[in-house]
Amino acid sequence: MSIVLARVDDRLIHGQVMTSWLNYTGATKIVVIDDVTANDSFLTMIIKTLVPANIKTEVVREDACIAMVQALDERDKVIMLAKTPAPYVMMAEAGISLDKVNIGGMGIKPGRKTIYKNISASEEEVSQLKALLAKKIAVEIQMVAEDPAIDVSKYI
Repeated sequence: MSIVLARVDDRLIHGQVMTSWLNYTGATKIVVIDDVTANDSFLTMIIKTLVPANIKTEVVREDACIAMVQALDERDKVIMLAKTPAPYVMMAEAGISLDKVNIGGMGIKPGRKTIYKNISASEEEVSQLKALLAKKIAVEIQMVAEDPAIDVSKYI
């Protein structure tokens, strides 16, 4: 199994993921890690409907993400999508190898402060990003594959 993209995006699946990142990575599977979506069969159905039929799709709760990664097929190229950095911290702490985490969309909402242009994070999320950096995992802001990657460590 190869994690070709570990992305934080509070929109989860949308046009940038489906056009830019899916083509750029050559992914064969998308895994959405989100408690709200995983607990709502209607939202899960919508997520699966948005993904091309030839791409496998799975929606899991955060507390199931480690077991899910460990059970992935070795042949899969996986895009992982989460609304916050928390699942990636859990994976890193469990010894799952992540080279980098991509920040694509962390919009402004109560409790968050802007860290770079249209990217914002709560104090807890900043701590999570710092935890990833401490584990030598690169954290980069990059909306689409064609954009230059911005090292988040300079802004938190």
